Amino acid sequence: MSEYWLISAPGEKTCQQTWDTLNNYTSNGGLSVNYKFAIPDLKVGTLDQLVGLSDDLGKLDTFVEQVSHKVASYLGEVLEDNPDKLTENLLANNVDLATYITKFQWDMAKYPIKQSLRQIADIISKQVGQIDADLKTKSAAYNNLKSSLQNMEKKQTGSLLTRNLAELVKKEDFIHDSEYLTTLLVVVPRASFAEWHANYEKLTDMIVPRSSNIVSQDTDYGLFTITLFKKVVDTFKIKAREHKFIVRDFVYNEEELAAGKNEITKLVTDKKKQFGPLVRWLKVNFSECFCAWIHVKALRVFVESVLRYGLPVNFQAMLLRPNKKNTKRLRDVLQQLYGHLDSSAQQGSGAQDAVDIPGLVFGQSDYYSYVYYKINIDMVDSK
Repeated sequence: MSEYWLISAPGEKTCQQTWDTLNNYTSNGGLSVNYKFAIPDLKVGTLDQLVGLSDDLGKLDTFVEQVSHKVASYLGEVLEDNPDKLTENLLANNVDLATYITKFQWDMAKYPIKQSLRQIADIISKQVGQIDADLKTKSAAYNNLKSSLQNMEKKQTGSLLTRNLAELVKKEDFIHDSEYLTTLLVVVPRASFAEWHANYEKLTDMIVPRSSNIVSQDTDYGLFTITLFKKVVDTFKIKAREHKFIVRDFVYNEEELAAGKNEITKLVTDKKKQFGPLVRWLKVNFSECFCAWIHVKALRVFVESVLRYGLPVNFQAMLLRPNKKNTKRLRDVLQQLYGHLDSSAQQGSGAQDAVDIPGLVFGQSDYYSYVYYKINIDMVDSK
């Protein structure tokens, strides 16, 4: 199960006692697997600052989670939707996401606890905002390259009506350097081959007799050459269309054909060159975003715990991985343990008379008598 509940409860005589009580009621009964969630001694600031910060952290939480999903989703796209490959590349600090979150340690180097809570939130906001902006630039460049290559590859395959003909024709199929004559390429439905052979010389005047040869064919069409005088080309095209024979616009030019082949080779090479560095960038910055997101959760738990349980700071943060079959029972047990902390938080928190507590930005469906945040670490399927 990829869902975790990050909760906090006030210290009883000691925080260890709070932890032991939770474990006795939940872990032993198979309701959840529990982990201590270590939050360092952060600077509290004033009550007004905490209230204002609580709202802003809610928005930051949503933003950082969204960017984490965007980076993960684009990595999946670049790896061409191979879920197994994606999962093994989605790491946080070089470990899998479950290990990172269950053994969470505050990153003192990135987010120094000597800074105020607001400053730490600003560092995360700026860091993730830059990743979001860079992702837009990098994804646009790679997508354009991929799209150009796909378009050119489509032209190399597909129907004779649309595909690039350069690979199918030879120099000797054409009349070259003639003042009066030219060679056209005509796409003829397979069912009309007999009609073509019987009638192509009669479609207009000035067609060279027996000048038509088949160059290529696929399941639906054949590609024929025909030699005629330049002055009747337009008339021939009109007459051919009446018989459902399609004249392709094509001029044999060796330099242009070579340039076309070179362009595909260049696009393939460019895509390969960009692939490695882009995957590395996405992996590194997914890790950055995910780690930042869990730090935001830690900040939110700290701020809400101080707002709810008061000073001095005395609470235990705990990460629960619920047993999927027993989530309702787990919720009931938590209510029994912590319901006395806030009698206004009704069980199931669907109460109509929801209490408006300044600074607390829980939606009604997520407000409980204890501090609670859900964390879903499934970055592959959930959006």
